[in-house]
Amino acid sequence: MVGSFIPKNKKEALDLKAKYTELIPYSGGTDLMVENRKNPSYLFLGKLNELKGIKKTDGKIEIGAETTFTEALESPIIPQMMKDALILIAAPAIRNTGTFAGNIGNGSAKADSALIEYGLDAVITVESVRGERNIPIEDFYLGRKHIDLNEDEIITKITIPDIHPDFYSYEKVGGRKALAISRIAFLGILEMESDKIKSISVSFGAVSEKIIRYKDVEKMLIGLTKEEAKAKKDEFVKAYEDRMQLTEGRVSADYRKKVTIKLLKEFLKNGGI
Repeated sequence: MVGSFIPKNKKEALDLKAKYTELIPYSGGTDLMVENRKNPSYLFLGKLNELKGIKKTDGKIEIGAETTFTEALESPIIPQMMKDALILIAAPAIRNTGTFAGNIGNGSAKADSALIEYGLDAVITVESVRGERNIPIEDFYLGRKHIDLNEDEIITKITIPDIHPDFYSYEKVGGRKALAISRIAFLGILEMESDKIKSISVSFGAVSEKIIRYKDVEKMLIGLTKEEAKAKKDEFVKAYEDRMQLTEGRVSADYRKKVTIKLLKEFLKNGGI
């Protein structure tokens, strides 16, 4: 144990993390403080304005790693689909302190903001004294409680595209709408160009060790009209049924499979496919 630190700026934070790699970065601590660690040493990042804030740049939205969920909910820049997920995170007190970096930093496929980031092809920026890395979120998540973050690095921002889809569907299935960890979470995004499908994104959270998204399956419908897509709808759905290997949890894998497929079918139907 080397003690805990409150750096005055990002440079000092990175210097400390390089010198004491065992330091645990945190801000709100809403996930961290329920863990039973022995003699931990902490690096408090909650006062670093360099790691906070939301801004648009070059058709993208940059979210500072230590931005709270409440700040995002109050921002006119954050897409509504992200707000739909954030408003269901716990209670106001948690949203006031919980941050984007904290939500993805524990590597959980149940993280509410991570599902939206998967669906939007978010990029996670991590930094150390050695430099900066920009990692697609599907590569950042390596498995349950395992992320691509070296021991001297900290998460500094999350970047998502500034898009306004023609149709999207976000669903969280749990014991309650809020104040509950997801048992199943779903995000579908549909973008049209003229009368053809420009892009389609389908993501499932809390059903496996990683968030599930099959970009190769999504390509089946890209470039088709909605009527053409309807003709391939059964094939599209079956590709998910055949491929998804879901884990047991608070509910059975069989239940999760049935619900995920139902949510997928409803998304397609409501999107006109």
